Amino acid sequence: QVQVVESGGGLVQPGGSLRLSCAASGRSLSIYAMSWYRQAPGKERELVATIRIDKTVNYGDSVKGRFTISRDIAKNAVYLQMNDLKPEDTAIYYCNIHSRVGIHWGQGTQVTVSS
Repeated sequence: QVQVVESGGGLVQPGGSLRLSCAASGRSLSIYAMSWYRQAPGKERELVATIRIDKTVNYGDSVKGRFTISRDIAKNAVYLQMNDLKPEDTAIYYCNIHSRVGIHWGQGTQVTVSS
């Protein structure tokens, strides 16, 4: 069984920064890609960033130049550094792990950007 746990959310003022962390645990976990998604109230879940096994990355248009995804393969961990946060970044952020055994989601962590 694969477990995915996020941390690092919270309340931050516009222009501020936050760093989200996600760790996956499980036997024989062979990870193909690690991603962050977010879902704001009343909106569909959207892709924020993805990092693949070959180190290629993709970002959603709204976060390009402000967010950076990185990973620690040895720890089965993925991180999201979020800078210059805006009120429209307010959402629940979910970690997504694509592994050899399937797709796995974390429970989400709330990020609120407000003055």
